[in-house]
Amino acid sequence: MGLILDSSLLIAGERRGQRVWDILERAKASQGETENALSVITVVELTHGIYRAKSEADRQQRRVFVEELSQAIPVHPVTLEIAQLAGRIEGEQAAKGVVIAVPDLLIGVTALHLGYSVATLNARHFRLIPGLSVVLL
Repeated sequence: MGLILDSSLLIAGERRGQRVWDILERAKASQGETENALSVITVVELTHGIYRAKSEADRQQRRVFVEELSQAIPVHPVTLEIAQLAGRIEGEQAAKGVVIAVPDLLIGVTALHLGYSVATLNARHFRLIPGLSVVLL
Protein backbone atom coordinates (compact mmCIF):
# COMPACT_ATOMS: atom_id res chain seq x y z
CA MET A 1 0.00 0.00 0.00
CA GLY A 2 1.17 3.49 -0.74
CA LEU A 3 0.09 7.07 -1.25
CA ILE A 4 0.23 9.20 -4.35
CA LEU A 5 0.53 12.76 -3.07
CA ASP A 6 -1.75 15.16 -4.92
CA SER A 7 -0.70 18.63 -6.02
CA SER A 8 -3.19 20.36 -3.69
CA LEU A 9 -1.48 18.92 -0.63
CA LEU A 10 2.00 19.81 -1.85
CA ILE A 11 1.14 23.31 -3.08
CA ALA A 12 -0.52 24.16 0.24
CA GLY A 13 2.52 22.92 2.14
CA GLU A 14 4.96 24.82 -0.07
CA ARG A 15 2.92 28.03 0.28
CA ARG A 16 3.00 27.66 4.07
CA GLY A 17 6.77 27.38 3.87
CA GLN A 18 6.86 23.72 4.88
CA ARG A 19 9.88 21.70 3.89
CA VAL A 20 9.47 18.60 1.75
CA TRP A 21 10.46 16.37 4.67
CA ASP A 22 7.81 17.95 6.91
CA ILE A 23 5.08 17.15 4.38
CA LEU A 24 6.33 13.59 3.94
CA GLU A 25 6.48 13.09 7.70
CA ARG A 26 2.91 14.37 8.05
CA ALA A 27 1.76 11.82 5.48
CA LYS A 28 3.60 9.04 7.33
CA ALA A 29 2.20 10.15 10.69
CA SER A 30 -1.30 9.98 9.24
CA GLN A 31 -0.99 6.71 7.32
CA GLY A 32 1.87 4.84 8.97
CA GLU A 33 4.77 3.34 7.07
CA THR A 34 3.47 3.52 3.52
CA GLU A 35 5.40 4.48 0.43
CA ASN A 36 4.83 8.06 -0.65
CA ALA A 37 5.07 8.72 -4.37
CA LEU A 38 4.11 11.19 -7.09
CA SER A 39 2.47 11.03 -10.45
CA VAL A 40 4.47 12.77 -13.15
CA ILE A 41 1.32 14.91 -13.62
CA THR A 42 1.90 16.38 -10.15
CA VAL A 43 5.40 17.35 -11.26
CA VAL A 44 3.83 19.13 -14.27
CA GLU A 45 1.47 21.06 -11.99
CA LEU A 46 4.22 22.00 -9.53
CA THR A 47 6.57 23.06 -12.33
CA HIS A 48 3.78 25.21 -13.77
CA GLY A 49 3.75 27.02 -10.43
CA ILE A 50 7.45 27.80 -10.69
CA TYR A 51 6.86 29.82 -13.85
CA ARG A 52 3.81 31.59 -12.43
CA ALA A 53 5.68 32.85 -9.37
CA LYS A 54 5.47 36.60 -8.89
CA SER A 55 9.06 37.06 -7.76
CA GLU A 56 12.43 35.49 -8.42
CA ALA A 57 12.68 34.49 -4.75
CA ASP A 58 9.35 32.62 -4.97
CA ARG A 59 10.42 31.03 -8.25
CA GLN A 60 13.66 29.79 -6.70
CA GLN A 61 11.90 28.50 -3.57
CA ARG A 62 9.42 26.56 -5.71
CA ARG A 63 12.19 25.18 -7.93
CA VAL A 64 14.09 23.87 -4.91
CA PHE A 65 10.87 22.38 -3.49
CA VAL A 66 10.12 20.48 -6.71
CA GLU A 67 13.71 19.24 -7.01
CA GLU A 68 13.84 18.05 -3.40
CA LEU A 69 10.45 16.37 -3.68
CA SER A 70 11.19 14.56 -6.93
CA GLN A 71 14.49 13.30 -5.50
CA ALA A 72 12.95 12.20 -2.19
CA ILE A 73 10.19 9.93 -3.47
CA PRO A 74 9.43 7.93 -6.63
CA VAL A 75 7.79 9.69 -9.57
CA HIS A 76 5.53 7.38 -11.57
CA PRO A 77 5.03 7.98 -15.30
CA VAL A 78 1.80 7.74 -17.23
CA THR A 79 2.31 4.34 -18.83
CA LEU A 80 0.28 2.85 -21.66
CA GLU A 81 -1.70 0.82 -19.10
CA ILE A 82 -2.46 3.93 -17.04
CA ALA A 83 -3.48 5.86 -20.16
CA GLN A 84 -5.83 3.09 -21.26
CA LEU A 85 -7.37 2.76 -17.80
CA ALA A 86 -7.83 6.54 -17.63
CA GLY A 87 -9.49 6.54 -21.04
CA ARG A 88 -11.86 3.76 -20.01
CA ILE A 89 -12.82 5.42 -16.72
CA GLU A 90 -13.19 8.86 -18.31
CA GLY A 91 -15.33 7.42 -21.10
CA GLU A 92 -17.56 5.46 -18.71
CA GLN A 93 -18.00 8.44 -16.42
CA ALA A 94 -18.64 10.84 -19.32
CA ALA A 95 -21.37 8.48 -20.58
CA LYS A 96 -23.06 9.05 -17.20
CA GLY A 97 -22.63 12.82 -17.47
CA VAL A 98 -19.74 12.88 -14.98
CA VAL A 99 -16.75 15.03 -15.91
CA ILE A 100 -13.35 14.46 -14.27
CA ALA A 101 -10.54 16.98 -14.79
CA VAL A 102 -7.84 15.21 -16.81
CA PRO A 103 -4.93 16.01 -14.46
CA ASP A 104 -6.84 14.64 -11.46
CA LEU A 105 -7.96 11.65 -13.54
CA LEU A 106 -4.36 10.78 -14.44
CA ILE A 107 -3.11 11.25 -10.87
CA GLY A 108 -5.97 9.15 -9.51
CA VAL A 109 -5.64 6.41 -12.10
CA THR A 110 -1.90 6.21 -11.43
CA ALA A 111 -2.73 5.50 -7.79
CA LEU A 112 -5.46 3.02 -8.74
CA HIS A 113 -3.11 1.18 -11.11
CA LEU A 114 -0.47 0.88 -8.37
CA GLY A 115 -2.97 -0.17 -5.70
CA TYR A 116 -2.28 3.09 -3.82
CA SER A 117 -4.53 5.75 -2.30
CA VAL A 118 -4.46 9.43 -3.25
CA ALA A 119 -3.62 11.88 -0.46
CA THR A 120 -5.22 15.24 -1.15
CA LEU A 121 -6.81 18.33 0.32
CA ASN A 122 -9.52 18.30 -2.36
CA ALA A 123 -11.24 14.95 -2.81
CA ARG A 124 -14.03 16.14 -5.12
CA HIS A 125 -12.64 14.94 -8.47
CA PHE A 126 -10.85 11.92 -7.05
CA ARG A 127 -14.07 10.55 -5.55
CA LEU A 128 -15.47 10.34 -9.09
CA ILE A 129 -12.95 7.61 -9.94
CA PRO A 130 -14.52 4.22 -9.15
CA GLY A 131 -12.46 2.03 -6.83
CA LEU A 132 -9.98 4.75 -5.86
CA SER A 133 -9.21 5.17 -2.16
CA VAL A 134 -8.96 8.86 -1.20
CA VAL A 135 -7.24 10.11 1.96
CA LEU A 136 -7.79 13.67 3.16
CA LEU A 137 -4.69 15.05 4.87
